[in-house]
Parts: sequence; structure tokens; C-alpha cells
Amino acid sequence: MEQVPMVGGVSLSPECLEGISAREILERAVAEYGDRLALSVSFGGAEGMVLLDMLSRVTDEVRVLTIDTGFLFRETVEFREEVERRYRLPVEVLRPALSVEEQVRRYGEGLRGCQPDICCQIRKVEPFERAMQDYDAWMTGIRREQTPTRSRIPIFSWGERFGAAKVSPLAAWTAEDVDEYVRENDVPLNPLLSMGYKSIGCEPQTRPVGEGEDPRAGRWSGSEKTECGLHWAGGRS
Repeated sequence: MEQVPMVGGVSLSPECLEGISAREILERAVAEYGDRLALSVSFGGAEGMVLLDMLSRVTDEVRVLTIDTGFLFRETVEFREEVERRYRLPVEVLRPALSVEEQVRRYGEGLRGCQPDICCQIRKVEPFERAMQDYDAWMTGIRREQTPTRSRIPIFSWGERFGAAKVSPLAAWTAEDVDEYVRENDVPLNPLLSMGYKSIGCEPQTRPVGEGEDPRAGRWSGSEKTECGLHWAGGRS
């Protein structure tokens, strides 16, 4: 049976976390793991910024991990730098072992289009795996409502892939919950979100979405790929 940590005598098991506020979930994770906890933020979506803002009201010691794939929008990089100036939380920018130029020489220019899973493995998953060697748990802003593959994500789980606990305080939130928090707390957002982009990743594989389209339809458009791989386990989301 999976062993779950205890916080002040209260389990961090999924059953005990259902129904309590995202702020309380976050506080319990911080109390349990301290500086062995990291927050993963892409600086693309509103969810990550909601968690970053919420975390900043609890502690200034938990590190924010973000991946610069080398293919990010200029707006995303500039927004990340703006957030670093605004908040006191330490931000660590993770980068792939291969530069973009080295990847092109080794695998060809078309890798990101014809084999996007391999490209994401090189530019996202492997840097994150290396970074997680220094942590016991990580928090993410993914929500059940976002995609069918995320519809059953637990608030707390153990991941063999990174050898760490995974905490998703916003798992039960709706898009309206996210919007409300952003408005009430004046949370800054990536400017691309107001330009028709609803899910923002690498520039070559991201497009704005049209009215009525799924918010993630602009990611890896024209392929069946829906996840970068950070939330996969055993080939499944």
C-alpha cells in the first residue's frame, strides 16, 4: 500500500484533501516538505500564476521551477522576467542538455513536428527529471476540467517517474474559479492569453484557438498529441 506523508497528524492522502481549499492544500504541502517542495510553472497559463501568487502569500522559500525549451515565445520569456521582479519566490530556469542547434544537428530540423514526443522528452522531461533529484515533492496547476486525460487526477499522488510526490491544489477548480482568483488578487498573466492563445507552450507548436475550440486545440495542432510528457506515467497521463 502506498505510504502517504502526514502533516500535523492529517494525511496528505487524496481522500483527506478532497473538499478543502487550494490554499489549505498548499499550506499542508509547504508544512510537510519545506524547501524540498518545488512549484512547476510554465509562465504560459493562468493556473500556474494562481499557484505562484498563492504560494507567495504563504512562504518565500519554495523554489519555482520553469523550463526554457529554447522555443518559447518572446512574450513568455519577458513575462517570466517580469514575474521574477514582482515576486520574492526564487525562480530556477531549467534548460535542456542539448541546445536547439545541437538538437537540429543530431536529429534534424523536423524533429519537433514529426516526432514531438521525442522533442518534448529532450527539451522538457529530461531537464525536469534532473532538477527533481533535489526535491521530494512538486506542485502543479493542472485541473481535471482541462482535458479528458486529466479528468481523474488526484490532488496528491506518488510518482515513481520523478521519485517524488505530486500535489495538484487546483485539481477540482473550474476555469471560472481560476478567473475569479486572478481578478480578485490582480494576478499578472502572459499577454498572449489576451491574443487568442488559451494554452501556451513552444512557439512553433502553438497557435491561437478559434471560438468554440477546445482551449488546448492550439497545442501540437494537427496531431493527436495533447501532453508534453511531464504528467505521463508509464506512457499514460
